[in-house]
Amino acid sequence: MDVNAAVAAVAAIAGVLTGVIATLAFRFSEREQRRPTRTSLHTDPVLPPGVDTVLSVLSSSAVVLDEADGVVKASSAAYALGLVRGGKLTVEPMLKMARDTRRDGEIRQVELDLPRRGTGRGEALAVSARVAPLGSRLVLLLVEDLTEARRIEAVRRDFVANVSHELKTPVGALSLLSEAVLDAADDPAAVERFAGRMQIEATRLTSLVQELIDLSRVQNDDPLEDAEPVRVDELVAEAIDRCRHQAGAKEITMAAGGAADLRVWGNRGQLAAALGNLVENAVNYSPARTRVGIAARSVAQPGGGLIEIAVTDQGIGISDKDKERVFERFYRVDPARSRATGGTGLGLAIVKHVAASHGGEVTVWSAEGQGSTFTLRLPEARAARSRDRRTSQRDDDTGGAGGAGGAGGADGLDGEARRSSLSSLHSSDSSAYETLPSPEVLP
Repeated sequence: MDVNAAVAAVAAIAGVLTGVIATLAFRFSEREQRRPTRTSLHTDPVLPPGVDTVLSVLSSSAVVLDEADGVVKASSAAYALGLVRGGKLTVEPMLKMARDTRRDGEIRQVELDLPRRGTGRGEALAVSARVAPLGSRLVLLLVEDLTEARRIEAVRRDFVANVSHELKTPVGALSLLSEAVLDAADDPAAVERFAGRMQIEATRLTSLVQELIDLSRVQNDDPLEDAEPVRVDELVAEAIDRCRHQAGAKEITMAAGGAADLRVWGNRGQLAAALGNLVENAVNYSPARTRVGIAARSVAQPGGGLIEIAVTDQGIGISDKDKERVFERFYRVDPARSRATGGTGLGLAIVKHVAASHGGEVTVWSAEGQGSTFTLRLPEARAARSRDRRTSQRDDDTGGAGGAGGAGGADGLDGEARRSSLSSLHSSDSSAYETLPSPEVLP
């Protein structure tokens, strides 16, 4: 009996101990489940309701930090800027701001310059960081990229400074020349000489103001609102007429050629101004008794045909370092020579903006001492060409001259029509320029 009683007592004690241990283990497990772990802090349910949705639509880079400075959530823009790596915020000033905000609950904002990753050129990334508490344990960091805004502001600042400088030169010259005229009132020859100089400066001032207006217009207006099919040969003829006087004074031969019946789609006035600026630059920077060529051709592209208009000169050429900046506003390859020719440094900037707004581009090939070739590439007005061809075919079907079955070229024109189209490039004064039989468009 004593042995059985002892065994029963031991079993009872073991059962009680087992129950106590199981109860303690259950309570410990519940406590551990309620305790926030590093893994649980990285799950979405930690965020207050609706915050995840709001962060997903913000344009700013967003990072949510927990009390251990771990990243609970970060937007893709934050990873792209290099703010978050390996679940940690990598920018120490922002991390310090987050800790201070977590401690006192104050909203903080600061602008920082961060190294740009992956460029190798030491360029700074300008950002504005704002830190605010998010609930009782989390901190929200919003980062705005200000790099582009600062670049635009710098461009505007430089533009205002350049405009002020360029306007100051002719205005100052006019002021001095007017004083000289007053002092030389009794000397008719001096008055005439000073008046001629005043006229030159006034012309330069007028040209500068007009180009500023043109640049502002091409930057602000949408040229495709008033777009129409524009004949390339008409643009070339207008550009040649614009520069005929300067070319004649320097005995420069202007040669026009290329494929006929080409059309581009865009604003006629802006396209004429762009091509005119290229031809005018070619004439101004070419030595006397040289040649300026204008050639056009159609280039097939997978996304649609392009029209290339190349303006080639035999001028001073452009160095490699200058070719990278030649399309900047007020930039001159040779400032002294530009002032002698009356250049403002805005012509090529206008060409660049016109080409870009029409869905095209402008490129330059040049070698010092050998000349330059500026190529304007614009989308071809295919719809207009197709409509004209259908009209031509209807005329042929009704007995019109120059049927499609004749000896037409690749553009659907026969020899007589081609000669007629090319002749529209020329005015009655054919000595000013000649037709290129086989124009070459340089790279």
